[in-house]
Amino acid sequence: MPLSLAQMRRNYTLDGLQDDLALDDPLTMFRQWMQQARQTESAPVEANSMALATVDSQGRPHCRILLLKGLSDEGFTFFGHYQSDKGQQLAGNPNAAMTFFWPGLERQVRVEGQVSRLDPQLSDAYFDSRSLASRLGAWASPQSRPLASRAALESLLVETGKRFVGQTIPRPEDWGGYCLRPERLEFWQGRADRLHDRLDYRLQKGVWERNRLAP
Repeated sequence: MPLSLAQMRRNYTLDGLQDDLALDDPLTMFRQWMQQARQTESAPVEANSMALATVDSQGRPHCRILLLKGLSDEGFTFFGHYQSDKGQQLAGNPNAAMTFFWPGLERQVRVEGQVSRLDPQLSDAYFDSRSLASRLGAWASPQSRPLASRAALESLLVETGKRFVGQTIPRPEDWGGYCLRPERLEFWQGRADRLHDRLDYRLQKGVWERNRLAP
């Protein structure tokens, strides 16, 4: 049976995004929006949730939800398995895109740029901060590979726990951090009747240039 969602629509009325209130530095503006998202009860519990899009060797796009773990002047930081599908896609094509959506604030931010691996010491520090179960899971999971069953995965976890009993668990060599260095950010603020505000920042010779885009 066909599924029709044509009548599902929401009229955005909370706020607007005026040019005179926009900041020259989009990373500073992103930090402000992230902080507001974290403080908004109606926003998602995990305000740092993002969709990460990558491209494989045949040019096919892939997208999944991850968690942003940091933002510095260098860029946006996240972590994962280097041998996962996304890891192999990033190794072949470092171009990637992120999208953050905060429905409680009627806001969206798109980020585009190139991704590189973090310094191993930064990956070590983050890995050591994770829970014991998460550290064991990073060793136990054959990321993105077929499993015979859920029981097979749980068995791998038990075996991994026995392997490291009484020991400090090191970071696996095929697990670590990434940094997306932004070349473009777009800030979207919902408006009534779909006449949304869109401010587009692009890095040109080391300087951020801002333009307003039609909705």
